[in-house]
This record gives sequence, structure tokens and C-alpha cells, in this order.
Amino acid sequence: MPKYTTEAIRTVALVGHGATGKTTLTEALLARAGAIKAPGSVERGNTVCDYDPLEKSYGHSLSAALINFAWRDTHIHLIDTPGYPDFTGQAIGALAAVETAIVVINAQTGIELATRRMMKWAQARKLCCMIVVNKIDAENVDLPALLADIQGTFGKECLPINLPAHAGKDIVDCFFNPDGESDFSSVKAAHAALVDQVVEVDEALMALYLEQGEISAEQLHAPFEKALRERHLLPVCFVSARTGTGVGELLDVFTKLAPNPTEGNPPPFLRGEGANAVEFHAEPDPAKHVLAHVFKVIMDPYVGKLGVFRVHQGTVKRESQLFIGDGSRPFKVSHLYLLQGKEYVETDALVPGDIGAVSKVDEIEFDAVLHDSHDEDHIHLRPLEFPVPMHGLAVETKKKGDEQRLFEVLHKLELEDPCFRMERHPATNETVIRALGELHLRTKLEKLTQQYKLELETRPPRIPYRETISRKAEGHCRHKKQTGGAGQFGEVYLRIEPLPR
Repeated sequence: MPKYTTEAIRTVALVGHGATGKTTLTEALLARAGAIKAPGSVERGNTVCDYDPLEKSYGHSLSAALINFAWRDTHIHLIDTPGYPDFTGQAIGALAAVETAIVVINAQTGIELATRRMMKWAQARKLCCMIVVNKIDAENVDLPALLADIQGTFGKECLPINLPAHAGKDIVDCFFNPDGESDFSSVKAAHAALVDQVVEVDEALMALYLEQGEISAEQLHAPFEKALRERHLLPVCFVSARTGTGVGELLDVFTKLAPNPTEGNPPPFLRGEGANAVEFHAEPDPAKHVLAHVFKVIMDPYVGKLGVFRVHQGTVKRESQLFIGDGSRPFKVSHLYLLQGKEYVETDALVPGDIGAVSKVDEIEFDAVLHDSHDEDHIHLRPLEFPVPMHGLAVETKKKGDEQRLFEVLHKLELEDPCFRMERHPATNETVIRALGELHLRTKLEKLTQQYKLELETRPPRIPYRETISRKAEGHCRHKKQTGGAGQFGEVYLRIEPLPR
């Protein structure tokens, strides 16, 4: 059984634009927590999360990766997500599994496109949010101007919870520490601003604060959590993942101030079908019936199909029986894993808040709900909103007899990526793949040719995108609800042949 309780669990996702240093920060967190001996390097291709050969080749994340580690009697589940727009689907999917979204900003480049988008998506899911400013030791950075830009973009509720000191070589706390020296602003002023912002959500505490003039950190904990839930406060932290400055302080923020699964906003479950569905809240109680949500599928060449899920209620145990959605037949949990990058570590049980995986269950799909009682047959998680893959390319095999294998492999890629589609058009005898952009398509093609050794020819699709949308509207595709209105029509033809590296 787990050695920690639900209250001792934190779940966070690192999101934000590409090249903000999310994977490097993940390495620094693992090293600081003692989970690895030394941080790896994206440039050297030896990080825990960027383990896929294509990720090493491109030098950035292509898929969401999961790790877990302990820090000060707290168990932290962290999801490192890709930041480039072509791989947005992986980042959005991770939001369904966490209480807190950590929006990482590059101190040199400031607020970028994916930063705004991920903040918007996290807000739509009512997640608690924090902002981490990385690369504070880089050249030509203006941290006071960046903080002002953050507040101007996301609101005055974005307040520094710590500040750089000694020319960015140290970090000084502003929440528990009422005074101190920093490189800019004032620790005392930052502390006062945080207290003022937090007590606003608790009238009784505000009255006490006005009467006494001081409030202890212990008294601020509950209203701090409430301020996070209501987005009345978005804490801003400063780090340098490269040097490790602020990494230990960020871990302390996770353990002391980030919400545990009993404190965050409840996930948006629905009970019932269609228009009759009503909102339902899972209870993060390990003694209740099991309720878990599959937010990621991995097609591992050695282990097989893995369904990665977040436990929201009950305890998932090895050898237990679980149902998938409305299915009438249960499956046996033969192997239960915690994920550490590409490593799968077997465990006996997972409690509410835990993120784990089961293997070799063919019926598991993305967005499925796992449960152990028919009372939960008609419970679903409110669907995530994904961008529509509009870039299309027709593909066919060069070798006769490879057609069936191509379909099987494309189906595997579909299962892994909610923003990748395969279409078969009998009228033109075409197989068309659709993705979010040219880079997205290119990585899929390289996976087909390099990992699965398929020889392919590509060309622009003959079927226009408008007709494809029409077919989806008739129920041809299970993703029809995401096609939207006429404003999303418009095919983008790409010819990606050959594939030079």
C-alpha cells in the first residue's frame, strides 16, 4: 500500500511556450529532490522526460511525460508537457489530471502565444495556477518589466511569492518571510501585498488583520488555498533551472502552498447522458468506490498498450476488477504502474490524487472513466476542448501488402494523440492523415518510417476539407463535436516528401 495519504499528494503540470525550459526545470526538480544523481541535459539527450528518439533528435518535447518523486514527506506527481503549438493536444490532455497548472515563462522572451493559450485553457478547467519565471540568470533580462507585463496581461492578482536576490544567485521568500533584501521591489512590500490579497477572500480574517495588523502564516493557509481556487491569486516564482537557483524554494511552494487533491477545485464530472447529464463531484476518499479518468494512452513497443489515469476516488489495487465506462465486463488489474519517464515502476495500490497506468487492456481509450461499480456506469468527465487538426496529407505504402499494417500503426498514433486523425476515403481510395501543423505531420511521418519501418509516398489529399467536415457532422467520426462552424473550414495542403534529416 502507498506510504502516503491523499493529503500528502500534489499534482502539477508544467505548461507554457516552447523553449521556456520546462524539461530542464523537471530535471532540476528531480535532482534537488534526490530522485536522480544529477540533472540531465536536453542538448545531450539524456533527460528523464525526453526519452523518445525523435525528441532527442529535435531537441524538444513532443509528448507529455510523467514523473513522481518525494519532497519533505510529500509525494509529487509532475507532468512535463510540450510547448510548441503543433503539440498542444498533449499539454491540454494533461490538464485533466492535475490540481495545479504551472505556467513557465522564459525571462528572455517573456509572454508568448502558448503562454496565453495555456493560461486560458487552465482557467477554463478551473485549475489553480502558478507562474514560474525561468532563466532569471540569462543575459539582457528585465525582471521588473516582465513582472509588470505579467500583471498587465493576466491581472493584478499575479503577485511574486518570492524574489531574486544577490544578482539572481539566490531567492528570498515573500510569503512566510515579512522582510528581507531582493534585487528589485521590496520583500516587505511583496509580503504585504500577498497578505492583503489573501485575506480579501475571508471576511473574518480580514477583520482580524485590520485589528491586529499582522497575520501568521498558519492562519493564511486556508484562505490562500481559497484564493488559488477562485483565481484571486496567481503566485509568481523565480527560478534558474540551469543553475538550480530557486528550485528548492519552488519545491517548498509545491509542498506548503499548492493544493492537495482534497483542496483543489473538484474535477468536472457529469452523471447521465446528453442533455440530461448533471454535474457530479467525486470524493477523494480512498474508501469509496473507484473513479479514475484516462487522460493519456501510450503504445509501448515492449509493454504494449498502457492507459494512464488519475485516481479521483477510491483505491485502485493490483488484482482488482475495474469496468471501463459503460462496459458490462470488467478487466483485471494485473499490473499497476507509476511512471518515471520511460520507466514503469510496479506498485500495489493508488489512492485519490495518484497518477498511474495499467497495461494490456485493449478496451481502454483516451477519456475513458474507470470504476469498480455499475453505479458509476454513466459518469463522464466534461470533455476537453482540443484544436481541430486541419493540415492534411494523403499517404500510401510503396510495398504491396503493407496497407493493413499502415492502418494498424495509424490507429496506434491516433490513440496516443488526441489531435491526430486518420481518414479513409473509399471514393478516392485515399488514406489521409491530419494534424495541427507541418511539424506535427512531419514527426508522425518520421515515426512511421523510422520506428515502424514503413516506406511511404505522400501527396495532397483529393478530398476537400469541407467534405471531410460534412462527413464528420453526419457522425462518421467520434470527434464530430470538435469540428465547429464554417469559420474553421479551409484545407492546408502540405507535401512533405522526401523527409531529410
